[in-house]
Parts: sequence; C-alpha cells; structure tokens
Amino acid sequence: MIRNAKKLIRNTLNVLNIDIHKIPEHEKNKFVWLSDLDINTIIDIGANTGQFALKIKKCFPEALIYSFEPLQDIYMQLLKNSSKLRNFKAYNLALGEFNGSNKIHRSTFSASSSMLKMGELHKGAYPFTSETYMEEIIVNKLDDVVVEEKLELKAQVLVKIDVQGLEDKVIKGGLNTFTRAKVAIAEVSFCELYEGQPLV
Repeated sequence: MIRNAKKLIRNTLNVLNIDIHKIPEHEKNKFVWLSDLDINTIIDIGANTGQFALKIKKCFPEALIYSFEPLQDIYMQLLKNSSKLRNFKAYNLALGEFNGSNKIHRSTFSASSSMLKMGELHKGAYPFTSETYMEEIIVNKLDDVVVEEKLELKAQVLVKIDVQGLEDKVIKGGLNTFTRAKVAIAEVSFCELYEGQPLV
C-alpha cells in the first residue's frame, strides 16, 4: 500500500515536471545526485551557521553562494564559519512575502526558530527546542533583494529553503527567482510542526 502511494505521488509530480530524489543518508554522498548539473549559483535560504553552504561548496567550489539568516548572533557565526569561502555573500534577514519587520519565535535551538508558533507535536518530539522567546527580525522578498542588491544569477541556479514552515511565503516573494532555478531543495512536512504551516 505504501509502495502504491509513493508511486501515485511520484506520477502526479512527474506530470508537473517535478522529480523526487531520495538524498543518501551517508553524509559523504548527500549531494552526489547534483554533481552532473553544473550548478553555478546557490541561494541558501535559512542558512543558520552555514552548514549547507560549507557542504555544497565542496561540490561546486566555483559557484556563487548567497546565504540568508535572520538571527543576528547566528548570522555572525555564519560570517565566521564562511570567512574562507570564495564567491560568498551573506545577508542578515529573513525572506518572505513582504518587506518590513516581524517577530520570530526564537528557539534556544536556533535551527528551530520560526515566525510561526511551534506546534505541540514539535515540542513533544524535540523537547530541547521548545523554549522560545520573541525577537524582531528584518524580512524582505527574495525578488526585491535580487534586484536591489544586484545579485548575479548565472544560468544554473540552485535554491535551498529551510525556513521552518514558511516555505510558501518565501516562494511567493521570490516567484521570478524560482522560475530561474534548475533545482529547488526544500524542507517539507507531512505533519504540522509549526502552527499554520503548509503540509505535503
């Protein structure tokens, strides 16, 4: 039954020209499926301390990387961790569907911070993330940042989104940029970990 459900989902997505790849569990092989795509621009949305940027740079050492991280202290760690990367630029802001400021539910485990309130399921599954406090952050639309900051987007663009339930809002604010992407990697959820998040 699970096999039939997977087949149905895959066939439905194929009609939309979307293909799903299971990422290998072994860290060394995590991005091997991207190796033939000649990616030369990477947009890292929800960069945290640079974990994704540092790993993907090993696969595409010449690629331009634009990383976005809204939490000030985590952004400073991102700058420190990426200081030796070539063709790298970081921005201390969140991406969304409007330009302005907003409050974020700042988790003591920074990677679980979100503009959406953490759900009880998340708190139960990951109790070490459940303590939060409010922090003000800057929010911009991706498309506006691309224009205003004159970001160079080369032909083969990869966009990675890890924004704790706000993926739809990031996409709405960056439709022009997403249409140029060769690959989009997004964290998605089948269960409501954050209140009001879109589910797959």
